[in-house]
Amino acid sequence: MKKDVLIINGPNLNLLGEREPGTYGTDTYESVCAEIKEKAAELGFDSCECFQSNHEGEIIDKLHSARLDKCGIVLNAGAYTHYSYAIRDAIAALKIPVIEVHISNIAKREEFRHTSVIAPVCSGSLFGFGKNGYMLALRAISDYLNG
Repeated sequence: MKKDVLIINGPNLNLLGEREPGTYGTDTYESVCAEIKEKAAELGFDSCECFQSNHEGEIIDKLHSARLDKCGIVLNAGAYTHYSYAIRDAIAALKIPVIEVHISNIAKREEFRHTSVIAPVCSGSLFGFGKNGYMLALRAISDYLNG
């Protein structure tokens, strides 16, 4: 089986490095994706695709298509985490591991960010580790695949 992993980033993550650097850091979206791809290669993944969209439907379409050719997904759904039952339902339909990631510690932020409607259908959740959360999620998928 080919080990192709997908990283999905939701709204406003394209503005990493610019938007609220005290919360999200100063690394750009492009530099974070480059580090993620390097870690994926180190862990033995055949490919690692980084995808970002500010549109809920595009994220759902990407989740649906991933079921056909990906071995796992790392998902930072951004603000959709807290209210998108459509993304939740798309995750629930998958038979591959989906790890929820957030750069910031959502439990320490505004109250509306404390609840993740996608967490119950994800294989696991990581938040508050900065960009390293993506690397930890990749390791979790790798460990899952390697039994």
